[in-house]
Amino acid sequence: MKIKVIANGPIVLDTEDSITINLADSSEEKTGPIFLCRCGQSSTKPFCDGTHRKVGFEATSAELATP
Repeated sequence: MKIKVIANGPIVLDTEDSITINLADSSEEKTGPIFLCRCGQSSTKPFCDGTHRKVGFEATSAELATP
């Protein structure tokens, strides 16, 4: 799995395998890429809905690779 932190945008979990995301009130099985909110303003938290563009969110980028 690769984890990308997009400049001024979300965290991307890029995986070919299906993963389960356990939320407080439910669980969701998803396959990548999965976009996670970083700005805190998404109406679909923890998932990104593009609101970062409207609110002018600014942050740096990064990329991580896991075995």
